[in-house]
Amino acid sequence: MLFACSYSVKDSSLWRSTHKNRINMAFKSEDHLDSLPLPVQRMHLIQVDSVQRWMEDLKLMTDCECMCILQSKPISIEKDEQNELILSSQYSTCDNLELLLKRAWIISTELTRIAQKLEKNRWQRVHSMTVRVNCHVRSMINEYNTFTRNSSEEMHQFEKLLIDKCSEFTAITERCIQTEDEQILKSMKSCINETLTTVAQYFGQLIELVLTHEAQNLLRQIELSDSMYITESAISSLFSLTQEGAHLCRIIAKEGGVVALFKICRQDCFRCLYPQTLRTLASICCVEEGMHQLEKVDGILCLADILTDNSHSEATHAEAAAVIAQITSPHLTFTQHLSSFLENMEEIVTALVKLCQEASSGEVFLLASAALANITFFDTMACEILLQLNAMKILLAACSDKHIVDTPYSRDQVVTILANMSVLDQCASEIIQGNGVQLLMEMLFERSSSGNSAEVAACERVQQKSAVTLARLSRDPQVADAAVKLSCIPRLIKLCRSPTERNNSDSVLVACLAALRRLAVMSPDGLEDSDFQQLVKPRLVDSFLLCTNMEESFV
Repeated sequence: MLFACSYSVKDSSLWRSTHKNRINMAFKSEDHLDSLPLPVQRMHLIQVDSVQRWMEDLKLMTDCECMCILQSKPISIEKDEQNELILSSQYSTCDNLELLLKRAWIISTELTRIAQKLEKNRWQRVHSMTVRVNCHVRSMINEYNTFTRNSSEEMHQFEKLLIDKCSEFTAITERCIQTEDEQILKSMKSCINETLTTVAQYFGQLIELVLTHEAQNLLRQIELSDSMYITESAISSLFSLTQEGAHLCRIIAKEGGVVALFKICRQDCFRCLYPQTLRTLASICCVEEGMHQLEKVDGILCLADILTDNSHSEATHAEAAAVIAQITSPHLTFTQHLSSFLENMEEIVTALVKLCQEASSGEVFLLASAALANITFFDTMACEILLQLNAMKILLAACSDKHIVDTPYSRDQVVTILANMSVLDQCASEIIQGNGVQLLMEMLFERSSSGNSAEVAACERVQQKSAVTLARLSRDPQVADAAVKLSCIPRLIKLCRSPTERNNSDSVLVACLAALRRLAVMSPDGLEDSDFQQLVKPRLVDSFLLCTNMEESFV
């Protein structure tokens, strides 16, 4: 609610564990104080001259990270050090922007935890965490100013506002731990909440300005530099930013990222950078702002030119296919304005079919087939073009090569294309000739080998779409007869009756019931009476409820 700008950081546990020992050593000298009452601890610190001298010397030090470690160690009986988030300033191999995002994520997380502790009136923890946030904010600003250049006046103003508000926040929470009067604490709670909200707002606005500034710097390098090395480095940094979430993609798109990257894709001197550039474009185009920019710069025409140019490498073609897959994704709600796509669709589909046919690896085939699958949702004319291009034969042949179609994700794309093409009457004969019914039968047995949730979901989609394709194609007697001979009916019955076979998926159950009913019409002798009475004769919804009740009875 408070923190609109929350930036995810991948593998945050890695850098936390890396510096755990060093941080523990820094705290070790204070550990003997934890068992003492708080006033005694403070008195102990005051009486020790060496500590006093050390604290005086500390004022002259500029290493904010040392201050962060010292101040964020709570002198408290609460043992929740495992929840403390400390970031090392030793980052010789760490990218500056990545460090900034890590620091921002830490601050955002700490602010959320302060709000949680405040709700529980844990005043000691609220204060110690506030001190820690204060240190992290100062460290972030200090670190950023060491590597940035040409910071705007507005940014400096927000830095000062945030630092001042954090100091005020620390002072307020310190007053809270100095009193035990419940009425005073209750009256101060609303003030703390208000200050916390303001800190979060200033922090979010500052991060927005910083990321916008960095995106502008990178795009300026891409647009103005003639150096291959500088351009490649800037594109690489830009791609890293896009991986931090949709919010950063919007910032990059608004600052002209799509325009700058397509400019690279139109210059022959940067051909070796095309794959990296297209990969970055695909990431940016996951947001509406990126799509609008792509349309404005005739990006579809540029992608069509790249895909149809045989002089480009397979890697370049594959990344161009990835951009097409992204902008035609059926999950996006803002693809309707891509009018130029329809004008170039035949050329693009032809190039993608060729890429599927000539793919040298499973990854290339996956990208090309995913683009084709999305296009079949995007416009029905694509299915007719695919039929004319013998795409059915090419896809079925690819599925027999386990080095090319090697994952459930690839089979998901293939069966999606088959399901969407199966609405055409001419498709049935193509399926028969390419031994497609056998492939659909095999897909009904699709199971995850790893247990990974994404792979399990892909397997469910393969089962569902293969059943849907069978249901649609079985209106043709030849297809239905081939399906019956391949024992599709027993397999469909098992998927309906056994929840574990379909991974408890309702969508697979509905598709299998529909396919079973279509085949039962064409071949009623293939079912036992009990199966017919329970799975075919009743209304579809009643059979569905019966099968889901079977699932409950096993629990």
